[in-house]
Amino acid sequence: MNSYPTPMCNDKPRTGPGLGITLALLGIAGLVVFAVTGILWGILHTQVLLVIGGIILTTLSLTSVKIAAQWEKMIILRLGRFHRVAGPGPVLIVPLVDTVAACIDQRIITTSFTAEQTLTKDTVPVDVDAVLFWVVWDPEKAALEVNNYKEAVSWAAQTALREVIGRTQLSDILAAREEIDEELRKIIDHRTEPWGIAVQAVEIRDVIIPSALQEAMSREAQAERERRARIILGTAETEIAVKFAEAARAYEDNPVALQLRAMNVLYEGLKERGALVVVPSGTANSMDLGAILGTSAISETLQKGAAGGKKE
Repeated sequence: MNSYPTPMCNDKPRTGPGLGITLALLGIAGLVVFAVTGILWGILHTQVLLVIGGIILTTLSLTSVKIAAQWEKMIILRLGRFHRVAGPGPVLIVPLVDTVAACIDQRIITTSFTAEQTLTKDTVPVDVDAVLFWVVWDPEKAALEVNNYKEAVSWAAQTALREVIGRTQLSDILAAREEIDEELRKIIDHRTEPWGIAVQAVEIRDVIIPSALQEAMSREAQAERERRARIILGTAETEIAVKFAEAARAYEDNPVALQLRAMNVLYEGLKERGALVVVPSGTANSMDLGAILGTSAISETLQKGAAGGKKE
């Protein structure tokens, strides 16, 4: 971010006006009192000229004092030419000679701006809504170098936003907002620097794309998730096949271990109530399933008898 002088409105509040201003204000107050006294005296003694002179003197005295708020700077022109920047506080001007051309607000200002139906680099129409934070750091330039600096800042921000969108892919606009915000800030700040304006930050608030494109992107994302799920499932099947191949090699020269594994599989299946397992007769004889099933039936009968005894 470019470094600019700190705005004068951020100075510490003064405890009161300077000695010169105080004396000037007292003098103006004295003139007003004198003029009012002259008006009253002229009214009482029917002196029309004195009354008119008093009114004119009072009006000029009152119009020679202007008040600028703490965050304001007044641009004073003398006979149409720039004279000085004054404020905050009481500001004295010469009536009929000095004029207040503008009051510049030096607080941070927020400006909303949009880019409607703007084509991205991949020819997608989008509506982008953003907000700009900026501050006037040179009131003289803001008043003299540009007409209506607030409107100029808004237009500069809008054209910069359209320019950035036109050379950026839609995916980058959606995923890389911070980079686009910084790029926008630099572009707008470069344009407004000659006007005495510094851009503090730019933030994209919303990006609206056509509803048809939203549906297409949703289908694309769904298809991508489906693809990833199938890849994960295929990877899992491959790993399972590798493990089964390793297990087959382990059981190849050890028939006893294979028989024990088969018995364990059958036992796990028979543990479920109402389970039915059909195996070839040769396999049943080799595994001595009769003894296994008998042992399982006896165990189940004993468990039921124990449960009945407890109920009695």
